[in-house]
Amino acid sequence: MTLPSVTPWHGVDLVEPLPGGARNRVFLARRGGRRLVVRTSTRAPDALRWELDLLDHLAAAGFPVPVPVPSDDGRRQVDGVMVTDFVAGRPPRDVDDWRRVVETLETLHELTVGWPQRPGFASSRELLTADRGGDVRLDTMPPDGVRAVRAAWRPLAADRECVVHGDVGAGNILVDGSRMTLLDWDESRVDVPWFDFAFVPEDVEVPVPVGRSVLVTAGIAWEAATCWVPEPEYAARRLAELHTRGAV
Repeated sequence: MTLPSVTPWHGVDLVEPLPGGARNRVFLARRGGRRLVVRTSTRAPDALRWELDLLDHLAAAGFPVPVPVPSDDGRRQVDGVMVTDFVAGRPPRDVDDWRRVVETLETLHELTVGWPQRPGFASSRELLTADRGGDVRLDTMPPDGVRAVRAAWRPLAADRECVVHGDVGAGNILVDGSRMTLLDWDESRVDVPWFDFAFVPEDVEVPVPVGRSVLVTAGIAWEAATCWVPEPEYAARRLAELHTRGAV
């Protein structure tokens, strides 16, 4: 395995791979006694710039995110390699934690209403007619799958749009006291905010004016569509689940 180059960050040494990062590699690193995280990305430069601009905007508003560490010459990423501060914490583990996660997501959505779409991406509303955006490639899916995916998204198409994290799960959340930090913004985009609540545990109330089954079905449809090319076996399982739920 070829390790990412951290030469542009003087004094940074890779320590070991970190868990997670299904599509992008993540490493623990150190600069002296300071812990850092090194992440790789295959996103286009303008899509990466959008992500980094978003993190800067959120950090300036006091929203907890991994803070980028610039290279020695001031760049926020170099050939898809990014360095951020290490964030301490643990995954959410009970209802109270997840309630705070929901509150954190609501703040994210409020801070980003009107944010421009990530270059090359598309919202679920746009994908009711378009066939690609971000990792979504409806043009490569079977026609019955495309119909099922769009049918699942259609009930969510009436709300405002804002930035969604796009991959809300316990592995991408760190709890440190009352502070909830969202990690791995690789799949973030502008879309209906409800998608971020699709896989919150069902015993936690979410601010979504559709039935929980409708919400989960839409989330499963998004996973099937966005994983169809990069993670085809997982996507096929999600599409089968979508068909089982009766999305047509």
